Formats: sequence, structure tokens, C-alpha cells
Amino acid sequence: MGTLGKAIYTVGFWIRETGQAIDRLGSRLQGNYYFQEQLSRHRTLMNIFDKAPVVDKDAFVAPSASVIGDVHVGRGSSIWYGCVLRGDVNSISVGSGTNIQDNSLVHVAKSNLSGKVLPTIIGDNVTVGHSAVLHGCTVEDEAFVGMGSTLLDGVFVEKNAMVAAGALVRQNTRIPAGEVWGGNPAKFLRKLTDEEIAFISQSATNYTNLAQVHAAENAKPFDEIEFEKLLRKKFARRDEDYDSMLGVVRETPPELILPDNILPDKAPKPSQN
Repeated sequence: MGTLGKAIYTVGFWIRETGQAIDRLGSRLQGNYYFQEQLSRHRTLMNIFDKAPVVDKDAFVAPSASVIGDVHVGRGSSIWYGCVLRGDVNSISVGSGTNIQDNSLVHVAKSNLSGKVLPTIIGDNVTVGHSAVLHGCTVEDEAFVGMGSTLLDGVFVEKNAMVAAGALVRQNTRIPAGEVWGGNPAKFLRKLTDEEIAFISQSATNYTNLAQVHAAENAKPFDEIEFEKLLRKKFARRDEDYDSMLGVVRETPPELILPDNILPDKAPKPSQN
């Protein structure tokens, strides 16, 4: 960011601070009748001077997530509630169709014991489970990182490999394709079955579909949300047995029907060639 950019940033900061100061003054003047609203400074996307996140228009970033600095999020990927992706001293790249689930942390390495400068690279159709920590590592396409696992600097997870839930993968460890590693420290456990490898791809697809539902729900205006609440309250009292005796057929409003592609028993089956 050049001198002009910094000056504009500073002026914008002063304007926002002035607005908050006026709000506090008005609250004091109202005396016992004032209502003070606590303003949240949370920003889902935040730049670090000239380092700004680049998020594809078809990606979903949850409102409570934080994507900071030099971060790229690809098409159809999803960053879920409470996640932090902090690309301040290096870059983070998230491919297409990847899901990083709730409360996970992705960071990068500027310096470490081995002296390596490491970004974090996450490929396409990767599943990262809840509360995982990825630090200065690489995860190739269609890999699976289990819940609560930790990947330290220099870790390399190959395509179709799986890190078990709760595993601690030490620095510079390479997990070969088609293998499951787990434990503390993580060690080879066994080979993945064909069904488990297929599940990794299906898991990514399921989360891509689910993210579309969450994105649509988060984009709804207040009046639409209130209308759907009334519909749910009305249809919660429906008694199908009583209706059938009266010959009444009540159709569920389309607003209350989940899309087929997020229901396991209705998801489209892949074609067999």
C-alpha cells in the first residue's frame, strides 16, 4: 500500500472512530434512558494493508469465520463457522470444492527450526474436519484431515490420504497416497479401502451442497426469516391422521423443504460407466 492508500485508510479509520465517539456522547446525554449497543469489529474478510483475501463468488464463508490477508479460496469451497485463515506472514491457498469445517485454524510459517518459509496449500475437494489445525503444510487433492488433528510445518499429505481424528503429524512428515495415519505422533495405521477413498470425494460434494443452503439462509432478509418462522409454527401443529379422516391434504410450502442434494437418501448417485 502506497502513501496515498495509507492516508485514505487512516481517514476512513478516523471517520469510523468519530461516529462511535458521537454515539457514546449521545448515550451519555440520554441519561438513565439510554441504550448502548456494543458494536462488533468482526470482519469476515480482512486485509493486512496490501494483502487482501480473494474469495470466489461461488464459495461460502460463514459470517463468524475470519479470512485474513493473503488467502485465496476457490470455487465451491466452504469456510465454516468459527474458522480462522490467517495469511499474514505468508500465503494460504484453498482449492475448489474444499470444506474447512467449524473452528478450524489455518496459518502459515515465516520462520521455524528448519529455516523454511512455508505457505499453506490445500488442494481441491479436500475435507478438513472440525477444530483441525493446519500450519505451513500442504494437503493434496481429495485428501481427508480428521477432526481435532494437527498438521505442523512441512507436513505433506498426498492425494487420497487420510489423517485420523486427533492425530498430531510432526514437522516434515509425508503421508503417502491411500494410507491412514493416526496417533500422537502420527504413524502409519493401514491402507484405505476403495469405499473409504470414494467417501472422501462424496464428503466434499456433500459439504459443497450444504454450503449452498447455508449461504442462501444467511442471505435472507429479516422479513423472509420471520415469515418462515410463522410457516414452521403453523405446520408444526399439523396432525396427518386427523387430516386424513377429514380428507384434507396439506402441502408443505416449498420454503420449508430441504433441497434433495443435501439429503443422504435423495442425493444423486454417480453414473456407472
